[in-house]
Amino acid sequence: MFDVYITKTSKFLPNKVISNDEMESYLGLINNTISKVKSLILRNNKITSRYYALDKNGKATHTNAELTFKAIEALFDDEFTKDDMEVLSCGTSSPDYLLPSHASMVHGFFKNKSVELNSSAGVCNAGMNALKFGFLSVRSGNSKNAVCTGSERFSSMLLADRFEYEVVNLKTLEEQPILAFKKDFLRFMLSDGASAFLLENEPKGENPLKIEWMEAYSFAHELETCMYAGGDKLENGDIKPWSDYKSDEWLEQSVFSIKQDVKLLDVNIIVKGADCIKMALEKNNVKPEEVTYLMPHISSYYFEDRLLNRLTEIGIDIPKEKWFINLKDVGNVGAASAFLMVEELMNSGRLKKGDTILLAIPESGRFSYALAYLKVC
Repeated sequence: MFDVYITKTSKFLPNKVISNDEMESYLGLINNTISKVKSLILRNNKITSRYYALDKNGKATHTNAELTFKAIEALFDDEFTKDDMEVLSCGTSSPDYLLPSHASMVHGFFKNKSVELNSSAGVCNAGMNALKFGFLSVRSGNSKNAVCTGSERFSSMLLADRFEYEVVNLKTLEEQPILAFKKDFLRFMLSDGASAFLLENEPKGENPLKIEWMEAYSFAHELETCMYAGGDKLENGDIKPWSDYKSDEWLEQSVFSIKQDVKLLDVNIIVKGADCIKMALEKNNVKPEEVTYLMPHISSYYFEDRLLNRLTEIGIDIPKEKWFINLKDVGNVGAASAFLMVEELMNSGRLKKGDTILLAIPESGRFSYALAYLKVC
């Protein structure tokens, strides 16, 4: 078994930073009306800026695969080129296509050589699952290096015209033409971007991060679906898939929009997440005081104090001074969020030898959690 190190990190955030006031000028107004929930959502999540792969006419400027490709390009130099890459492992919850896979489309941009591919699906843990594939490949000796990515292009799924048919249908039925909160809520939460790690079996660079361990947990066996797209939730909690709807219903009911059961989220996301942190630390004999930086991926600062309080309740004392979160500045970039936090800290000049990082990433799809413990070498 080989040690595994994150030797380089990179990112690509498209176009210019977008403020809260500019959001609907890019995404558009649903029913030509300013959203009634926008101010409430932004006040709770405290996100002040984000990036969209869109111009002001709502036209896409990059595909998800292009965002990912540009992030990976930034890893290359004279010592590590595109021809040196052995494994390409890409995670996203917003691939450009149902088929082919996201990693295949990213690889197509390189025009380099044959590499081993892995595409991880899911929600926020898609990026962590991609990282774990690369970690296990290098650790086992299957490869000497792996490029792992997390990326999202949510913006095109959040455009106002994606919901116009649903609003028109509501008007026809003489119902209140307001988009369901479970859909409108996410329009002001999600953003675009990509980040990449280079994993190698030798420490290189100024502050290589050794991946000490990775753990993952799922609670799909006991909890129903919370966040979903390409279907809709029935009264009994089951998800009816898009393929079982008539094609005209895809538009009328915004079947392909991203939705979240916020009540289910509120009850479970923090409790299960804190429990997983405790289980992972105990399994790997790491004491809370040994953690230099805690990097929890939270979708909203609304959850920050709640997570802190829950961790304290169960005996995990990691004070907020040790937390590192960049949600406010880059937005919620789903599968890329963990990568973007590590990238920013690793290139900040703050890390010193011996520092440790605990990554704790939840996804509300059906409540699963991924953790990684990194140490500066």
